[in-house]
Amino acid sequence: MKLLLVVAAALVDAERRVLIAQRPAGKSLAGLWEFPGGKIHPGESPEQALIRELAEELEIRVDAEGLNPLVFASHGYEDFHLLMPLYVCRSWSGTIHPAEGQALAWAPPDRLHDYEMPPADIPLIEPLVHFLLK
Repeated sequence: MKLLLVVAAALVDAERRVLIAQRPAGKSLAGLWEFPGGKIHPGESPEQALIRELAEELEIRVDAEGLNPLVFASHGYEDFHLLMPLYVCRSWSGTIHPAEGQALAWAPPDRLHDYEMPPADIPLIEPLVHFLLK
């Protein structure tokens, strides 16, 4: 089974809300909400990939020093196994803009379960909520 390495960010604002994005039509798992991020390209570190993905998807700049690893997901899909670290990020520059036309939502941590998410994202919610609300 192929191993797919991806990386995701929990962008957290001053009110401790978390930014989530809705997967657009035409992509696998379309309509589900997820933490922004994407595939790690060959030769990239997870931090480099996340910096690139956030610039491409949301048009923001993030420094590696502002990315704090929190938890990771390991999930087997039918055709591949996904490994995904989740980083917490509280600092970025620029205005968040959905460059790929995806819907965005700022969710309070205790409301993240109200959004339908891909199976790999679901186990990330509880550790994130615990971290943000402790």
